[in-house]
Amino acid sequence: MNASIKPIAFNTIQQHVLERQRRLHPEATGEFNWLLGGITLATKVISDQVRRAGLVDVLGTTGETNVQGEVVQKLDVIANETIAASLGYRDNVGIMVSEEDDEPRILKELDAKAKYIVLFDPLDGSSNIDVNVSIGTIFSVLQRREGIEAGRVMDHILQPGYQQVAAGYVIYSSSTVMAYTTGDGVHMFTLDPAIGVYRLHRENITMPPMGRTYSVNEAYFAQFPKGIREYLKWTKTEEAGGYGQRYIGSLVADFHRTLLKGGVFLYPPTRKAPKGKLRLLYEANPLAFIAEQAGGAATDGTQRILDKIPAALHERTPLVIGSKAEVDRVLSFWQS
Repeated sequence: MNASIKPIAFNTIQQHVLERQRRLHPEATGEFNWLLGGITLATKVISDQVRRAGLVDVLGTTGETNVQGEVVQKLDVIANETIAASLGYRDNVGIMVSEEDDEPRILKELDAKAKYIVLFDPLDGSSNIDVNVSIGTIFSVLQRREGIEAGRVMDHILQPGYQQVAAGYVIYSSSTVMAYTTGDGVHMFTLDPAIGVYRLHRENITMPPMGRTYSVNEAYFAQFPKGIREYLKWTKTEEAGGYGQRYIGSLVADFHRTLLKGGVFLYPPTRKAPKGKLRLLYEANPLAFIAEQAGGAATDGTQRILDKIPAALHERTPLVIGSKAEVDRVLSFWQS
């Protein structure tokens, strides 16, 4: 080999996981890497479909509504079935829970082999598909609980967020980016379309502790709790020092910006949705896990998101998430 020619150096997501397991968790079996491989494969397929959405017949609705009462987009179905098919071949996945499904999909009896439960929002922000706005996939991974009788599926699924073993998201935009955590920092990868792999982009991401940007749908201002209204009024005062608003309308895209730039994302309760609108298990929990691992915070206004005990599969929750100082500031108004 010509000594002047150097091989291209890159770190794929699978290499990254294996290396961190070798250094930090030598007892690990590599099973999570096998599971993560199913998720990355599915998101590559979804990314390709999103990129070609205007060229193939995947735009528009199916004419149906899902269990959430939301209109189902064609790409919702494609994303949901792509993830389900990809994970279905992973023998260590026992249960899948999707935003689009009424009930969990039980692939196999949970045991020492099929020990993982994967929960996901297959295509967050899907109402933005037809107008080419950033959308994404959010996922959460739990393990089966010991001492649970056979057949008690919901007892395995309804775990508080602090028991997640991994969480992540993928954003489909100018590039396709994946961020994930297993509880030892947040790491980010960009899909390289030339070779079809996720390559390491940023490691051990730290969310800025402060940020004068808030993200909320102010069209609901009159329906927000009084404390939230007072906070939003304060952001526009001279005392606040010049806050700006950024709101995309795709949770994963708004959170991605907040993770990297700092600030706060709010989806408080409204009169029409007094319990909040975002799903606890496969939206709020995984993003809260990522936020905390990056030094941020996430709350429902009364307690830490990761401490909430879920009571239902598609339970909704208010959410305030972002830089810790900004989340605390929102709470200072909301709880006063």
